[in-house]
Amino acid sequence: MSLHVRTPTYCSPSLSRASERKVWLKLESLQPSGSFKLRGIGLACQEHAKRGVKRFVSSSGGNAGIAVAYAGRELDVPVTVVVPETTSPRACRLISDMNADVLVQGASWQEANERALSMLGDSDAFIHPFDDPVVWRGHSTIIDEMVEDGVQPDLVVLSVGGGGLLSGVVEGLQRHKLNIPVLAVETTGASSFAQSVARGERIVLPAIGSIATSLGARQVSEHAFALLAEHRIDCAVVSDLQAVDACLRFLDDHRILVEPACGASLATLYQNVADLADHQKILVIVCGGATSTVEQLNTWRRNLSMARDP
Repeated sequence: MSLHVRTPTYCSPSLSRASERKVWLKLESLQPSGSFKLRGIGLACQEHAKRGVKRFVSSSGGNAGIAVAYAGRELDVPVTVVVPETTSPRACRLISDMNADVLVQGASWQEANERALSMLGDSDAFIHPFDDPVVWRGHSTIIDEMVEDGVQPDLVVLSVGGGGLLSGVVEGLQRHKLNIPVLAVETTGASSFAQSVARGERIVLPAIGSIATSLGARQVSEHAFALLAEHRIDCAVVSDLQAVDACLRFLDDHRILVEPACGASLATLYQNVADLADHQKILVIVCGGATSTVEQLNTWRRNLSMARDP
């Protein structure tokens, strides 16, 4: 039995009006951990638990750690999550509330990941937040459900950080022999994928300069980048302010709170960006995120608006 739940695929009147297209939402924000991460991470944890591991160790900017902590609690396996300094106190609390140990290390996910790897013992299992074929397989079930629901988009819109969701979605599309392009969305200060595509090689960002810390991998995974050669993947980049505005507007429209990493994808629909021009039926993956509050979103919006218009 899976740890994740089957989520609704819902046609959104408000986003359809805003973008002048038919827009479906895949509501991954309704997962028990608050994000899509539970699909792949839950599957990986289950497979390791079957082999009798004594502890799960992971690195995370927030949502992956919450998913590992949830899985560990459900499977009765202790969990240690290493997070970077940019991880919000709320995310750390959500992880620790599920009886997981939280350690803070480094300015970015890369430094936290190095610390997590250094802690592994013989009876531990490392749960990578995005770069693992088992994790991709778990995430690919999003497309299985889309097909079962009879939804036939001509574009899938999703947010990309390290590339786990992207890898899973492409795997699902290929399994069902669906030649549907993907629009991979990032924020300006966390656009490692878009910059890599522009350069024709994987680049490493010197730092993450975005409030969308869940997109905070300074380099996209090798596998996600390699998918460019076998599937049509386009890139879009939005500002932090556009992502936050999209979160607040989505809250008003759908009574669902998501974080800026998810708001980045929603912003492309609310802004009706040029990348949508050739598409009329769009599935946007509402990847969720449990680390933001309404108060925090409003604070970000005020600060970002003041920075833009001093």
